[in-house]
Amino acid sequence: MAVTIAISGKGGSGKTTLAAMIVRALLERADKGAVLGVDADPNSCLGLTLGVEPVGIVAEIREQARAQTPTNTGMDKVRSVEYGIQQAITEAEGFDLLTMGQPEGPDCYCAVNNLLRRFLDGLGSQYRFVVMDNEAGMEHLSRRTTNNVDVLCIAAEPTSVGAVTAQRIFRLARKLPIAVRQIGVVWSRTDQDRELNGIDILGHIPYDKDVSDASMQGKTVFDLEDDSPALVAARSILEKIMVLNP
Repeated sequence: MAVTIAISGKGGSGKTTLAAMIVRALLERADKGAVLGVDADPNSCLGLTLGVEPVGIVAEIREQARAQTPTNTGMDKVRSVEYGIQQAITEAEGFDLLTMGQPEGPDCYCAVNNLLRRFLDGLGSQYRFVVMDNEAGMEHLSRRTTNNVDVLCIAAEPTSVGAVTAQRIFRLARKLPIAVRQIGVVWSRTDQDRELNGIDILGHIPYDKDVSDASMQGKTVFDLEDDSPALVAARSILEKIMVLNP
């Protein structure tokens, strides 16, 4: 089964950049396997940070399947979801990307989400690693569109607001209807760790002008130099994750 690394944090915390750098760091490993990036943030910026234009969005597939009139005991809907997701997988150099899109509205999507979760879990078994970029509310996880997460990294800035946000996400994660094996905080734009009661610290990502410049210039994490301080720190965090998930 794939090792699933989920990233969460409020907007501006650096979570999408962290997710993208972890994807790059995974591709650099000598023992690398197939990598799937999942953009589960409605803002859908992971593809931009990785330099990939999504060919499809899962939310659209879900809407189409939900509107479909079931025939043959629902097999048409199952095939529709499976085919749609396969078509929505964007192939890139060394990794694939799946973009989730907007979460569902007020209507019931339970049946479609069950199909989606079952297929995504099967899809995850085809990869060695799954890196999922989530919003702070972790809507897709809370809707159970996947069954298990090995590591949840909470990206947060080392401020009072950042600490409070990290604690809120930690409490939310503990209430999710899925198994989250490990939860830890990654402090963003700092050279130091800030201790939090009851939450592991996975590391920190220092402020890196090259990362900021790349974002402003529309460049990707693959444009960063190998010795980029932020990228070096992301590699260190990944190594820690790998020790905990051999």
